[in-house]
Amino acid sequence: MPLMDHLRELRNRLAKVLLILGLGAVVGFVFYDQIWDFLSRPYCSLPASQVVEDGGCSLIVTGPFDAFFVAFKIWLFAGAMVTAPLWLYQLWAFVAPALHKSEKKYAYIFAPLAGILFICGAALAYTITALALQMLFGFLPEEADPYLTIGEYLSYMLIMMGMFGIGFVMPLLVVLLNIAGILSHEAIAKWRRVIIFCAFLVAAVLTPAEPVSMLALAVPLVVLFEIAELFCFLNDRRRKRKDPAGDLDDDQISDLDDQPSDLDYTPSSLEESDSEGESTKRS
Repeated sequence: MPLMDHLRELRNRLAKVLLILGLGAVVGFVFYDQIWDFLSRPYCSLPASQVVEDGGCSLIVTGPFDAFFVAFKIWLFAGAMVTAPLWLYQLWAFVAPALHKSEKKYAYIFAPLAGILFICGAALAYTITALALQMLFGFLPEEADPYLTIGEYLSYMLIMMGMFGIGFVMPLLVVLLNIAGILSHEAIAKWRRVIIFCAFLVAAVLTPAEPVSMLALAVPLVVLFEIAELFCFLNDRRRKRKDPAGDLDDDQISDLDDQPSDLDYTPSSLEESDSEGESTKRS
């Protein structure tokens, strides 16, 4: 397919994605109050949120446009979640023609699995939000009250849920690279310590400066990585048993190439065969 046709197809798919997200935002607009109650529940369950009045949250607004931006983020967030199968299909329809039949088969398996892992990561972030905020508020002096703005809290919630979800999907990419033959278990085992260290480093960067969120992200990442490594080990062993020379590089000579062949003739062997023929004629 020519380049212009690819660009035209990409433009059409992106236009459909934007249209789908816009229609999903309407759903977020309709259920805005219910979605906000769900997102604010972790913070409102803390005693530190009731500094203004008992039983009420003290989330404040500092600018005239804060309320609109908060509502707009929730509309887009709800629209992206509700219409995820539709806009993911548009991305899949753009990539699918370039995949082989076996690659499409794995994609049908791993696409739902990636969605499940993302939801699990976002749910874990939502669960530990109250504990993480309580630990952060514990560093406040006794005379200080936590007046958190509504925009800051919503950004914190969405970033945490998004980062946890993406983090849970990353080990699945390792499995996909192994299936594609790009990443071997030998390479993974060689860099195991570095990968585990990077998991804790990424968790420390993406989460707030407190150990609860960092450990809540790093430990599941390490566990999922070990599961992915086990899969890669079993897959490489199955591939090697099926094709003993399959793990060799393109420029590496296999054992079959080292075996002598009946069709291999050297100048010396030709001379010996000619001398034997002459001696046979003389006799």
